[in-house]
Amino acid sequence: QVQLVESGGGLVQAGGSLRLSCAASGRIFSTYSMGWFRQAPGKEREFVSAISWSDGGTFSANSVKGRFTISRDNAKNTVSLQMNSLKPEDTAVYYCALRRGIVTTTLSGYDYWGQGTQVTVSS
Repeated sequence: QVQLVESGGGLVQAGGSLRLSCAASGRIFSTYSMGWFRQAPGKEREFVSAISWSDGGTFSANSVKGRFTISRDNAKNTVSLQMNSLKPEDTAVYYCALRRGIVTTTLSGYDYWGQGTQVTVSS
């Protein structure tokens, strides 16, 4: 069983930065991948970014490319999301997720989820 715990959310002004972290307990195999999703009030949960645990290959949504960077620390079983140039439309609850397989943008493809962390960007 894997547990995921996010941290690092908060309130920031537009143009600012935040760094989210997700700590995974349990064994993470090289065939796994991890991702970040977000859900704004009244909207469906959407894909943000994902990373392959084996080679660090990444994939990000067009809406965050050039602003958000996902990274991993295999030794610490953590994945991070560095968010720069934040916009009010980035306001959402951000969720970390783990998939027992290759990277995908599909929400249903992930097997474990964290509890979420709130990110609020003021204008």
